[in-house]
Amino acid sequence: MSERKTPPRGETGAAPATADRSMPEARSRSAALPQPALEIAAGYAFTGPALDLGALLWDGVCLPDAQVRIPLSMLNRHGLVAGATGTGKTKTLQLVAEQLSAQGVPVFLADIKGDVSGISEPGARNEKVQSRAAEVHQRWEPTGFPAEFYALGGIGHGIPVRATVTSFGPLLLSKVLQLNQTQEQSLGLIFHYADQKGLELVDLKDLRAVVAFLTSDEGKAELKNIGGLSTATAGVILRSLTAFEAQGMADFFGEPEFDTAELLRTADDGRGLVSVLELAAVQDRPQLFSTFLMWLLADLFHDLPEVGDVDRPKLVFFFDEAHLLFNGASKAFLDSLTQTVRLIRSKGVGVFFVTQTAKDVPADVLAQLGNRVQHALRAFTPDDQKALKATVRTFPDSAYDLEELLTGLGTGEAVVTVLSEKGAPTPVAATRLRAPESLMAPVDAGALDAAVRASELYGRYAQAVDRESAYEKLDSRGAKGPDEMKAPPAPAPARADDPSVVQQVVGSGMFKSLARSLGTQIGREITRSLFGTARRRRR
Repeated sequence: MSERKTPPRGETGAAPATADRSMPEARSRSAALPQPALEIAAGYAFTGPALDLGALLWDGVCLPDAQVRIPLSMLNRHGLVAGATGTGKTKTLQLVAEQLSAQGVPVFLADIKGDVSGISEPGARNEKVQSRAAEVHQRWEPTGFPAEFYALGGIGHGIPVRATVTSFGPLLLSKVLQLNQTQEQSLGLIFHYADQKGLELVDLKDLRAVVAFLTSDEGKAELKNIGGLSTATAGVILRSLTAFEAQGMADFFGEPEFDTAELLRTADDGRGLVSVLELAAVQDRPQLFSTFLMWLLADLFHDLPEVGDVDRPKLVFFFDEAHLLFNGASKAFLDSLTQTVRLIRSKGVGVFFVTQTAKDVPADVLAQLGNRVQHALRAFTPDDQKALKATVRTFPDSAYDLEELLTGLGTGEAVVTVLSEKGAPTPVAATRLRAPESLMAPVDAGALDAAVRASELYGRYAQAVDRESAYEKLDSRGAKGPDEMKAPPAPAPARADDPSVVQQVVGSGMFKSLARSLGTQIGREITRSLFGTARRRRR
């Protein structure tokens, strides 16, 4: 997309975005702030790098000299962006993502509605934007940020993102297939059986072939050897897979599998790359895209080394429509998700859940979210009133009447509390948010497609590959027993004095097939993670 029109900020070049707060006139006016506002503002006077959210609101008045900020070092302590539809959550994501990129931090954005692609283009200067910038003392400059665009399975405008069934794992796939707890456990046994027998599960037809084999006359004996897996349960899983595939879901599973390390890149000018996953084309398949996002996070957790506390995150991951992830989830799934969120902080990854109310997120997960940006809530029904009271109880004590405040906030305003540089919660601050500097609208589809094809990743992931895996092995070997499908027979002994023998054996397809089968089988057995996800070794 277009190049940045202004020099990068912070460590990458020009004056940081907070420069307008350091002006002498701003310091002299701060003493005029009301005492409660002074106390709140003091809680956001950080000394290290920080992201600017906006200006404090007190008694209905915007106080631009009292700036509300998030310390950069605390972005891996996770967060929640919540609020009713139309209150400005998406623009808050855009505002935070821009500043992270400017500070050299890669960002991942899930674009549910298809309107975040504008982050790659400079914003449009207009009266509304200029008015907001003046209100909060923001030096607004139209700026585009380096972006990469992805689409699940290539459905939509973006580089195709695929995962193999093996790496997706039984827990996540059970969530997609909407299996109950017993069926989920049974699917785990099927995965274990495929691992043991060297049957690689690359796409859905591979898994369907293994389940069909286990329910066939030839495979029933094998089914009995897998404790706790009944023919009836296997049949339910097979029917769920068939229906799932018939809905056009097969495109999301296969090779080449997306390497989540691509999300950790920076641009040539030092700014963090913003990875935008377009999900507008699959809005009607919420179980799929929400679970696929969890696979991305689980895979990052699996691969990244421990780094402990860092001065800036390695990646910040925004999980839009987060309530879809938790709806109907099994206890095993929720336990794994909670543990992943808890532990991935030490790997330098921050996770922000984006949803309507705090009650959409389970308490154990909510307890891990140190940064909160709560937009307005509506209270038209008894259920709305209950959600409002529940949300208020999740905030620290404050100088505001939060029930009244949360129902009266305007678009682009929010209640904020974050973790200070010492890890303590900051005072609750009603905030008028800054305006994003990038385009607050979708990029033209033609320009988007051109950017995708120009990406260095397009040639790597665009074309799907269908190699030999479980389906082909079961189809070609027919009535042969599963033990015979483990590996090809060993090559015949050869004379040691023949200089070409070793090259012939190592270079043969038989040897490569055996090595690949053994390597992937051993790798899967060792590296199954919290979600049962697995990954082949990087090439």
